[in-house]
Amino acid sequence: MTTLLACIDASRFAEAVCDHAAWAATRLDATVELLHVLDRHEIDPVTTDRSGTLGFGEQEALLEELAALDEQRGRLALRQGQSLLVEATTRLRAAGLTDIQAHQRHGSLVDTLADLRVSVDLIVIGKQGEATGRAQTELGMNLERVARAILTPLLVTSQLFRPIRRVLIAFDGSRGARKAVSYVANTPLLAGATCYVVTVGDDHPGAREQLAEATEILTTVGFETTSDVLPGHPEQVIAAETEAGRADLLVMGSHGHSRIRTLIIGSTTTALLRSSAVSVLMVR
Repeated sequence: MTTLLACIDASRFAEAVCDHAAWAATRLDATVELLHVLDRHEIDPVTTDRSGTLGFGEQEALLEELAALDEQRGRLALRQGQSLLVEATTRLRAAGLTDIQAHQRHGSLVDTLADLRVSVDLIVIGKQGEATGRAQTELGMNLERVARAILTPLLVTSQLFRPIRRVLIAFDGSRGARKAVSYVANTPLLAGATCYVVTVGDDHPGAREQLAEATEILTTVGFETTSDVLPGHPEQVIAAETEAGRADLLVMGSHGHSRIRTLIIGSTTTALLRSSAVSVLMVR
């Protein structure tokens, strides 16, 4: 049984996560597991200046009041999360899905996903979370952590879902890029879409040969595929291609698992996540 995990919160990306999850679950004939995680570090603490001249009794009373407020915030956050799960379930059912499970967990999102990832085939998450600023190029803190730590394919959603008919694959000949091509070729998620495979950089026979190999893999399984080598910097060129409407989804690989690379996302990967005008499917 294929399982898809959709991570929701109170951000403006929550509806898009549900819509992308509904699309993906229909394509994959998958169970959808909705996940809302209560992270204590993301609940704003009440701040107080304790440098004054409060007496011991006054300080003790103040601490008790703060503890009560903290407990109340926790209860409200719990209720808000439960309400989000109900709303998300309703939205998915309206899209025609019936096999839906909802989960609420305490802790960090990364740790929770690490515990669940063995049984999950695809994770859907918004580009920004509820604690992120409104700048369009700012990535959510949780997204960056998840992208570093989780090996499951990751569908990072834009703010609005649109039907995915054209796929742009960022291809540089690396192992990660080859895995991305293989994933597209072998998953029913993108069957029937047209593929545009792009290498950015110097145009030389080696690049063309690698690009031809990638294109052949896709055409062999029935994809209508075009390809090109474009000059410039990958993050700028590919962002321009998505902004020009050349694709509804960007697919890219990520780094391997060396000791250093597990600590950071590659600069190009991060830049593409930030700048892409469309949703991004990242294959590890």
